[in-house]
Amino acid sequence: MSISHKLEMKQGQQLVMTPQLQQAIKLLQLTNLELQEYVESQLLENPFLERDERASQPERGDGSSAPKGAEGDKHEGEQPLSLTEQSSPKDAAGSLDTDYENLDPGASRAEKYESMKADNSSSDWSSVKPSRAYDLSDLDMDANLTRVKSLQEHLTEQLHLALRNEMQLMIGSYLIDLIDEGGYLRDTTEEVAERLGTSDAEVVAVLDVIHGFEPAGVGARNLSECLRLQLKELNRLDERMDVFLEYLHLLGASDLPGLKKATGFNEEELQEMIAEVRSLTPKPGLAYGSETVQVVVPDVFVGQAEDGGWKIELNSETLPRVIANQKYFAKLTSTCAQDDEKSYITEQMSNASWLVKSLDQRARTILKVSSEIVRQQDAFFIHGVKYLKPLNLKVVADAIGMHESTVSRVTSGKYMATSRGSFELKYFFTSAIAATTGDVTHSAESVRHRIRELIEAEKAQAILSDDRIVELLKVENIDIARRTVAKYREAMHIPSSVQRRRLKQRAI
Repeated sequence: MSISHKLEMKQGQQLVMTPQLQQAIKLLQLTNLELQEYVESQLLENPFLERDERASQPERGDGSSAPKGAEGDKHEGEQPLSLTEQSSPKDAAGSLDTDYENLDPGASRAEKYESMKADNSSSDWSSVKPSRAYDLSDLDMDANLTRVKSLQEHLTEQLHLALRNEMQLMIGSYLIDLIDEGGYLRDTTEEVAERLGTSDAEVVAVLDVIHGFEPAGVGARNLSECLRLQLKELNRLDERMDVFLEYLHLLGASDLPGLKKATGFNEEELQEMIAEVRSLTPKPGLAYGSETVQVVVPDVFVGQAEDGGWKIELNSETLPRVIANQKYFAKLTSTCAQDDEKSYITEQMSNASWLVKSLDQRARTILKVSSEIVRQQDAFFIHGVKYLKPLNLKVVADAIGMHESTVSRVTSGKYMATSRGSFELKYFFTSAIAATTGDVTHSAESVRHRIRELIEAEKAQAILSDDRIVELLKVENIDIARRTVAKYREAMHIPSSVQRRRLKQRAI
């Protein structure tokens, strides 16, 4: 068999990601703070991009139906943000994974032609000026490497290592957000349970896990509890010290005679305990408080509508308002004589127009995804965290005509403010457990909650094994394997049936 050279022509199709299309996709995954920084950099770099100083009304959607919004007055170079969903799902911003035709179905042929000309004149990133938001050349790497983590970041990392239960993770995240810079939880567990629509026992169980995190004493509700947690960590909390901490307020009032009388300890014993307590940290959270903790700014607000449904509206404060100055572009174009100048001006105008359209599409997409999440998780907003439904990206993507990757980008780093607190959109996506009849599914969180209820209700004479729990759940139309029950039980830090039997026998 001889080896020879030959030329062949083949016809094929492939998807080409233009720089502008890549920019539109990147905008979707940026948080509102990152987006503000990116837009500010573009305002400095692009002469045709201007800040829109006009007052704007927040866009909103009502109930679980399509979001609605009033069109503002049209200005040159700006596409009004109309959020009334009259078109079919394929016209939505979910088509960000295809081409410009799908990205901006409302654009005129002339606009599309001008955009295509700009794309052809700059077919790769080399001709596009780098944005400060993505240019790493001016980053201070040392400053980034030595950045001190915030207390919330430090606790959140530990939370995800300690827990796997989505419902407990949601409760834990909410509690961590409530912890102040000193490391104290100022809200009561009853208040938190009422807001989240769960039991006080569930909140206390998660808080007990947080009490085991570093720094020792974090999550305490008062100074006495903070010191107890630290002494427990040092294995120096005994009955005598516990009694001393009960009357800690007398030490704060410098009432040593009263403290001596209340505890029954002599002066030497008290001095030793006082010295030990003074060696502890009264505000453990301050070790992580050298940086200002950034408050989470919600992207979407969810509230009760007048008709009994849900009102979903974008946070207008997080939406950058920019316009492309068509008049300035026309003026410069008429005065430019050289081709390279005209090419540069056309490119910058195209970039400005595309950014305006991309910001509009980003807002539409966030609101559309949020509205569908609210529709799918209606029971959560009414009854609380126990009623989270099984939900995945594909269900939401199919319902609103978007690609799963688009929904994934939108739900990361975006927050929804509700009457039950602020939650990242991705928290509403939970795994499912099949029913024995095969016609319905159960949320993994609700199944875990039911396992906990069964175990908490068991008696010392009738401890439930994992196999027995499987049988009881099948009676309730929940099809689950024994190893899954064991995995969920361990994730909730519940001992095995043998260990529980021993503990309850000792208690008797």
